[in-house]
Amino acid sequence: MGDANIIIRRANKNDAGTIALLIARLAQATGQRSKMTSTEADFARYGFGTTPAFNVLLAEASGDAVGLSLWFYNFSSWRGELGAYLQDLYVDDSMRGTGLGRRLLAETATHARADGATHLRLSVDTDNTGAQDFYKHLGFVARVDEDIYQISDQAFAALAGVRHT
Repeated sequence: MGDANIIIRRANKNDAGTIALLIARLAQATGQRSKMTSTEADFARYGFGTTPAFNVLLAEASGDAVGLSLWFYNFSSWRGELGAYLQDLYVDDSMRGTGLGRRLLAETATHARADGATHLRLSVDTDNTGAQDFYKHLGFVARVDEDIYQISDQAFAALAGVRHT
């Protein structure tokens, strides 16, 4: 199936099930499916309300979803600029090597730039060397001057429950 047959479009609330399905496929492909707890309802609620928490582009071939880009905006206080953070990029196995991943990234960058973003960030699993090579080939640079830290679950709840006097 050629790249020319692919349509890339903004997702809408009716696509929440498709988004959940593609994210589940991404989780499966990366061996992380058991960690995924998000649902179609989560994507509908957080992505398409009055203040959407994220944006999604869907790639379709003959009406079938074959790719996805999910991103949200952030602000760099050091740069004084709006940026976009790519949370998820998924390309179905049947479309690997067709340029679809690059097209999804380019469309994401185009949308982000139109909204005022000056840069695109993402993180890659340390053992996913194929993805690392793909991003490096496109010009992404690994940041060696920072590490990502996260607090979740009970530790987050405990932190959120702390009251300062």
